[in-house]
Amino acid sequence: MAPSLMNALVLFGLHLIASLATDTRQPRLRLSHKELWDLNRTSVFHSPFGFLDLRIMHLDEYQERLFVGGKDLIYSLSLEQISQNYKEIHWPSTDQQVDDCYRKGRTRGECANFVRVLHHYNRTHLLACGTGAFDPVCAFIRVGLRSQEHIFQLESQRIERGRGRCPFDPDSSVISTFTGGELFVGLYNDFRGRDATFFRSMGLLPHVRTEHDDDRILKEPKFVGSYMITDNEDRDDNKIYFFYTEKAMEGDKGAQAIYTRVGRVCANDIGGQRMMVNKWTTMLKSRLICSVPGTNGIDTYFDELEDVFLLQTRDSKNPEIFALFSTTSNIFKGYAICAYHMASIREAFNGPYAHKEGPEYHWSMYEGKVPYPRPGSCASKVNGGHYDTTKDFPDDTLRFARSHQLMYESIKPVHKRPILVKADGKYNLKQIAVDRVEAEDGQYNVLFVGTDNGIVLKVITIYNPETEVMEEVILEELQVFKIPVPIISMEMSTKRQRLYIGSRSGIVQLKIHQCEMYGTACADCCLARDPYCAWDGLSCSRYYPSGTHSKRRFRRQDVRHGNAAQQCLGQQFKGETLEKTEEQTVYGVEHNSTLLECMPRSLQSKVIWFVQRTHETRKEEVKTDDRKIKTDFGLLFLKLHRTDAGVYFCQTVERTFVHIIRKMTLEIVEEERVDEMFNKEEEEEAVPKMPCPVQSSVPHASKAWYKEFLQLIGYSNFQRVEEYCEKVWCTDKRRKKLKMAPNKWKYGNPQERKSRVRSEHHRIPRHTRGS
Repeated sequence: MAPSLMNALVLFGLHLIASLATDTRQPRLRLSHKELWDLNRTSVFHSPFGFLDLRIMHLDEYQERLFVGGKDLIYSLSLEQISQNYKEIHWPSTDQQVDDCYRKGRTRGECANFVRVLHHYNRTHLLACGTGAFDPVCAFIRVGLRSQEHIFQLESQRIERGRGRCPFDPDSSVISTFTGGELFVGLYNDFRGRDATFFRSMGLLPHVRTEHDDDRILKEPKFVGSYMITDNEDRDDNKIYFFYTEKAMEGDKGAQAIYTRVGRVCANDIGGQRMMVNKWTTMLKSRLICSVPGTNGIDTYFDELEDVFLLQTRDSKNPEIFALFSTTSNIFKGYAICAYHMASIREAFNGPYAHKEGPEYHWSMYEGKVPYPRPGSCASKVNGGHYDTTKDFPDDTLRFARSHQLMYESIKPVHKRPILVKADGKYNLKQIAVDRVEAEDGQYNVLFVGTDNGIVLKVITIYNPETEVMEEVILEELQVFKIPVPIISMEMSTKRQRLYIGSRSGIVQLKIHQCEMYGTACADCCLARDPYCAWDGLSCSRYYPSGTHSKRRFRRQDVRHGNAAQQCLGQQFKGETLEKTEEQTVYGVEHNSTLLECMPRSLQSKVIWFVQRTHETRKEEVKTDDRKIKTDFGLLFLKLHRTDAGVYFCQTVERTFVHIIRKMTLEIVEEERVDEMFNKEEEEEAVPKMPCPVQSSVPHASKAWYKEFLQLIGYSNFQRVEEYCEKVWCTDKRRKKLKMAPNKWKYGNPQERKSRVRSEHHRIPRHTRGS
């Protein structure tokens, strides 16, 4: 087999293997960092000091700012344009803190002030807490009222100790919620990172925490998220929910698996009077389940919680929880996203307690008498109003609460299965943000999932109640960072329809939709299945529910089915149903390879090739064989025959919609004719010619012509291409010389002119000849 043919087989064989390994659930559109930038869809903030070392982001819709904490720095960025009009505070550790940190054996990289906690403290101030070189510290930042010119000043006279509010270690996990003047934190509250606790501080209520060194409460947790969620109108019944993973005590035969938990405490808990003093008396926890149902009742569990997102609904008491999980299995690496209703979470906490008689017993459901008030309930009017505070709770309730903090029932997700599963090894999912969108055919949750290589996936999920199958549709794969870096934080502004994506190196502001990029025709818009977008009769534009947009025209949108043929029926008279078919003539040399390029914009469309042979009227589907291969780039002919000549149609099928996107006329040049052409050039070399053609007025015309000739000759035959270039083309240097000496070629006998042509040609270095 010829070497050129072998190279072609190896090259395209690799592409074929890659395409076969790709998940069938491809993103419909894949946009690079440059494409997003050219579309004006992204804006980037980089620290002027070079490296941001981002640790936390806090989006403040009231102040219209994004506050960012990093190493020794806090930034205030505009939500409208994060790369402009930013303000900065330099907040390093003191020299004494750094020296003490070194003496205790910590490295230079750790002995700095990493900002880990940021909250809106009141209408004019932020609360910020940092690690302070392993000596936690908190401060207040004045930001002023929204109506004033934006202020951003650290009030150095109000710096406070940060123990119980911020971890010592910059890499230790921490979660925090600030509500009612109180700061609720889940953290490791010591220098060595062993004292894991839920801690409350700062307000009028006494400091409260979990029991010291009690593995039944917390065992090596990784803190992920926390929220205050109201149960009813009684503020005394407000509860704080903590989401975390830990080593589980209830595994079979003492095996310690990793489980995801939801912990809960009452916000007004002030501890007990005689026992559990300054300790949580209302602490409960339950397992959060995310699993794929399997055969024979054996489920595949995703137990490691990566991120959690609380989606507010019209009912503030019933937000939806979206949680991103990974597996802890040694067999495969996979990710899943599950959604939960608050009703399911409350049901688990109102259900039976887990109980264990002794070390040799299994965990079971507690069936004995439960004391009053029910352990885990708050001192509130809705619970009878018999107790003003938890200090008034009876000792029986406190003893039971101390020994029965685990609930027996686990929390199951919506539909009892994940809404999205990724186990193909292509993505490592790290962050999640969710937006609820009103579309023509219902409400959709749009998931934005951040990966460890700077990619954001925009996904919708559609549940079919009849088949109990969840369809996941990846609308876009967006490379938001130029250099692949892990995404460590994401914040959503529904008001501005922007997503703010943080990495250690910088922050990207992303428009979450850009309808006009889908195309200029009805079918393009409908096939996108983007709930943000609809065909309005003239263009693909932002969809607005009825009554919310005064200039609303009729809309065409079908997110659930993407039936463009039905939705766009009758739209041809207003414009083309799809983009016009591209037409092209391609020349191929007999017995050489050539590629008919065709790459549809949508990666979810299927490509089918048809050919209309010369002098025939009917079209037939192209059958692949050892000479013709379908690739991601088009139809590859490894060895052309004369019978391959004809008109080729690249046809795409997407959601039953069929469209011909390219029409290529393939003309076969017989190999003998190419040899004759070169021989003719040899013979005509003796004939004096102007050695340089007149430069085309069309930019890059010669480059395009060269590409056509390269395909004509065959990609593997570079030697013949170089020979032809040497005979026909000139370098810029030769062209300049000709302009300086125009008469050199005009006078003299033919032999002298020929000699000058050859000597001029051989003066040019070989590697600079040709185009």
